[in-house]
Amino acid sequence: MIQFGLAVILLFFSTAAAWYEGSAILDNHWEWKYSTPFSQLLYGEVYSDSDISQLDYFVYAAKFQPAFPAIMAISSLYLLILIGYYFLNRQHKRFAYFLAILGGGLFLLSYFFIHSSTTGGQIFFYIWLVSGILCAVTAVITYFQVFNRDKNDIAN
Repeated sequence: MIQFGLAVILLFFSTAAAWYEGSAILDNHWEWKYSTPFSQLLYGEVYSDSDISQLDYFVYAAKFQPAFPAIMAISSLYLLILIGYYFLNRQHKRFAYFLAILGGGLFLLSYFFIHSSTTGGQIFFYIWLVSGILCAVTAVITYFQVFNRDKNDIAN
């Protein structure tokens, strides 16, 4: 519970900081075309700062000031794994499958950032790639520990 509480506090703090940093997009009119995907999806082209969605603050912060968005992503991922472990800790094979699916999703996310021209995009590419590798390796290790344990139980 302490890990969960600390991760949630870190997530809330980093979310607030990233949101604040991303609000700088309101002053950078030349970035509205490139850093407002949610606003463009919802409203079409952005003509004034009142057209900008709050979600685009996070996009702008992730592109140009990625420290807090990276902490947000890592703490969210940690919470997701912690919740998965909490619910599946007695079902090791299912936890291995959970980690494998999560690792695949993280690899897919890293693919979307592979050719990013911003520093933030490159940082997120490596965060998703390394996290995906760690999840996949942990899934394989967990699965084969269970497989070997089951095999030894049958032999005895």
